[in-house]
Amino acid sequence: MRILVIEDDDDLADALVRRLRRVGHAVDWQSDGLTASGVLEYEHFDLIVLDVGLPRLSGLDILMRLRERGDKTPVLMLTARADIEDRVNALDVGADDYLGKPFDFRELEARCRALLRRPTGHASEITRFGGLTIDGAARQVTFGEVRLDLPKREYSLLEILLRGLGRVVSKEEISHKLFAFDDDAGPNAIEVYIARLRKKLDGTPLRIETSRGAGYILHADRPPASDDA
Repeated sequence: MRILVIEDDDDLADALVRRLRRVGHAVDWQSDGLTASGVLEYEHFDLIVLDVGLPRLSGLDILMRLRERGDKTPVLMLTARADIEDRVNALDVGADDYLGKPFDFRELEARCRALLRRPTGHASEITRFGGLTIDGAARQVTFGEVRLDLPKREYSLLEILLRGLGRVVSKEEISHKLFAFDDDAGPNAIEVYIARLRKKLDGTPLRIETSRGAGYILHADRPPASDDA
């Protein structure tokens, strides 16, 4: 998934970006509030990790502008742990969740996963299609007793197609969600990843169909089931 980190502490931002990229997300970073707000006017992300205290434009102002435009992108606010006022204001303005500094990166990852799952309507990390199991926390896919070998980007591609299950997902949408601004992606990169993923899903309840000139459709032979309570 495509994530924008807006944080002016260089060391923390670098750690956030590296951690989120390590688990397979395409991550961009902005340190200036006004510049970040401008980026959000023309670029769409699946999640925004947003610090409250930023130069030139605060995180709360960025969030307010975002919601005033009707943009419902999930936002995880980063606040000083002791500053209750910032946390209350963030939720009032439209933040989906907040995390106090300092924080454990495992908790950050869990909160990001929860926010990224929200559009799918599933509260659980586990989704099943018959004998195929997708574990969002571990980012692992198993079919029966066999674990499918999906590197980070192939798993991310599967996530993108799953969010559009049964509909055409364009190459442009895939590219936007799979690659960050500074990723070196060749013109045929998507076709290569699609071919690899299609081969690994062969024989499972999921199959990828090419819609010529439009994109790709992920079909499921069995309806999805999750471990939601």
